[in-house]
Amino acid sequence: MSSSDFETERSPLLAASTSSRDTKTLADLTDGALESTPLLSTSNTTPRYDGRDDSDRASLVSAGASHSGDGVPPARSTTKSTRWPSIIAALLLMGLATSIAIGAFFVPAAVEKYAKEAIVIEPTNLALESITTDGIRARIQANFRLDAQRVKNVHVRRVGQFTTWLAKELATEETRVKVYWIDHDNMLLGTAGLPPLTIAIANGHNTELDIVADLAPGDADTIRTIANQFLGGKMDTIRVRGITEITVKTRFNIPLGTHAVSETMEFEGKELPPLPSYNITGLNFEERPLPGNDRKGMAADVTVTTFNPYPVAFDVPALKFEVSVPGCKKHGPAISIATALTDVIALRPEADVKVTAHSIVEELPEPLTRPCPGGTLSPLDKLFEAYVAGEPVSVLVRGQKDQGAEVPGWIGDIISSVTVPVPLPQQSFDNLLRNFSLTDVSFSLPDPLADPDDPNSNPKVSGTIVALAALPSELNIGLNVSSVKAKADVFYDSRKLGELEIYEKASSIQIDGGPGEENLIEITSRVHNTPLKVTDDDVLTDVIQALLFGDTDVILDISALVDVGVLTILGQFVVKGVPVEGRIPLKPLGNDLLGSMQPQVGELEVVDTSPVSISLQASVNVTNPTPYAAYIPWISINILNNGTVLGEARAKRLTIKRGNNTNLKVTALWRPSLAGEDGVQIGRDLISQYISGYNTTVTLRTHPGTIPSQPELGKALSKFNFTLPMPRLSVPGDDEGGRHDGDGSTNDTAPHFIRGATFHIFSSQATFTLASPFSRNTIYIEHINATALYNHTEEIGRIKYDSPFGCPPGVSTTPRLPVDWSLDSVGRDKVKEALGGRLKLDAKATVSVRIGSWTETLWYVGRGIGASVRL
Repeated sequence: MSSSDFETERSPLLAASTSSRDTKTLADLTDGALESTPLLSTSNTTPRYDGRDDSDRASLVSAGASHSGDGVPPARSTTKSTRWPSIIAALLLMGLATSIAIGAFFVPAAVEKYAKEAIVIEPTNLALESITTDGIRARIQANFRLDAQRVKNVHVRRVGQFTTWLAKELATEETRVKVYWIDHDNMLLGTAGLPPLTIAIANGHNTELDIVADLAPGDADTIRTIANQFLGGKMDTIRVRGITEITVKTRFNIPLGTHAVSETMEFEGKELPPLPSYNITGLNFEERPLPGNDRKGMAADVTVTTFNPYPVAFDVPALKFEVSVPGCKKHGPAISIATALTDVIALRPEADVKVTAHSIVEELPEPLTRPCPGGTLSPLDKLFEAYVAGEPVSVLVRGQKDQGAEVPGWIGDIISSVTVPVPLPQQSFDNLLRNFSLTDVSFSLPDPLADPDDPNSNPKVSGTIVALAALPSELNIGLNVSSVKAKADVFYDSRKLGELEIYEKASSIQIDGGPGEENLIEITSRVHNTPLKVTDDDVLTDVIQALLFGDTDVILDISALVDVGVLTILGQFVVKGVPVEGRIPLKPLGNDLLGSMQPQVGELEVVDTSPVSISLQASVNVTNPTPYAAYIPWISINILNNGTVLGEARAKRLTIKRGNNTNLKVTALWRPSLAGEDGVQIGRDLISQYISGYNTTVTLRTHPGTIPSQPELGKALSKFNFTLPMPRLSVPGDDEGGRHDGDGSTNDTAPHFIRGATFHIFSSQATFTLASPFSRNTIYIEHINATALYNHTEEIGRIKYDSPFGCPPGVSTTPRLPVDWSLDSVGRDKVKEALGGRLKLDAKATVSVRIGSWTETLWYVGRGIGASVRL
């Protein structure tokens, strides 16, 4: 809506100078010279910003005078009349014309309405002629005419047509228009100087306007206030008033006086031209020498393309801008990071506009990387955190006040008073990693003494991480990753297994992809004893099951936010919150892991005994066939046979490397009585079968106390039973040739406790050579009830002996034991035949043994024992 108020002498022609908001008056032209967009949008053929045409807009208010009348000349008589009637008719016509001319001064309302509705202005061009010291000189070209057909009221149309036909045209002298912002204490927005104009006002007559106007901006604070409200979306309406004094004359140079004209115009926010959309079509970052300095900085070249939909043409000189980012507080002072210089911008009508800017950053200012008060994040951290989260992020661009000698000072005053937020283009971080691997992996079990909340209460992972990441093609500067810090979630089969926290040093190598190829950076970091906080024991069970019994790689998915320490030409800083996703393939352990480990017991020692238990310590040799290493601070595993718990194996501070591992210290508690009488019998049979050379196995199973600080982990792993052959005991003089078990198969794991025997025929005695598996302990044999056999079935004799004797470490010989020969046996004859030689005998025995306080009665079946026969 608009209103107008003329302070005139009410000339019938000048009265037509009033216009509404939509009227293009002479004042409008001056206003339009200052604000190009409203001026250029007056044509009924030129689209408005809200998409409507200008057919409903009011007409230009003419600054000249015109005559109009509301009477119609009477029809002339076609009959002849006398001379007097002719004279009277001529006088009447002259009087009527005079009345119409005079009446025009008294029908200003009709003429004003006619002017509003009939005016048509078609802008054809707006160009910047030159930049002056106090403003600009613009050339405005347009077509002006009055179209009576646009006037709806027939009476107004007739009065207007007649009045403008009489006046034909109006002329104005040089005029200066001032435009004020009403809503802000009538602040001066600018002034426009217009040259003398002559316009045709008769209906349908076209005037080609070619105006060179001098435009000068108003106060810089006023411009800044308007710009800030507009950019902030707070400008719903804007009301302006144009004030000028117009000196008007007719085509006959008849002066019509000087008239003060004041017109108010109101624009709604949607009618104001929006900021143009743009595309960043070029972006490049590279290292570049600093002017006058041996150092280098990071140069940024940006090319932005937009479209000019208006018939406006001019060249914008090269300008300097200050680029800043928000500080710690949202509305606090910004932090300047660089100065940008634009190239000359060529603005042409209805054509693409390319804006190119260049800047160079010497170093990152300290406030940008310093943590904000009361927090850990710096302004740079907050900026990058929002950017990677997909939130809108903008840099702040403001013109510099001092633009140099070639740019007038008023330009610097205006652009330095306005700060424009420029949104950064969004960058997708999907598929950032091209490859992710974890090699040279080792695992550590939890510390048994750690509190549940202590990181040491979790299993730990060590290894070498190698990540291959893509770099933006626009980034052509040297990058060196010096550290990585991440909190990662670990998933298996889309279920969360646990959490990893990594904080390690790193190194990197940039890989130039070449033409048409992406640039890459390879980041290497050694992870050392990183805790894996298991959050779902069932998922861990599935992972272990897949590793033990699967034949394909086990894939763990990693999702993390990574803080990356980066060293660049600008210095060292941390980029926080980089989203990273990757996959870690783990090689399966094989279906017969424990069997392929080939455990062998070396030095064996009894460390404690009780009447029902015995504690052993052994040096164990194993082969680790997997690609993984492990460290075990403490572990306890139950020993079972036939589903019955017979004892417990323990180990602490074990380091298991890849390949052969020797002298691993392991302790075992043998206490089958915990399972009752059945347990005692099962334990007795297991040892008896073992020393007899039977193929024997034991089962290892975890329990809630396996890792005291992680009872749930031990409980989860108890779902797996690890069954393996009884480990081979190392005994002195063992030829490792094997022996025959009851089934006739060779058992290489059974030790040869009885090395040989000597039978004395005449004294009916026998001695045995025994090999003890213990390195420091003596085994005492309390009782023997044995039978010697030939060919498995033929009895040779019996030995019963109740006097205890010791079997010290190493190889020893028993006392002479009495033999009760079987006189009628075929076997005795075979012994006689072997006198002075050797033969193979079998044996069955029940033996009571004692080690310390522990005693046990065992049975023994031996075959193929080499025996010497003496007199």
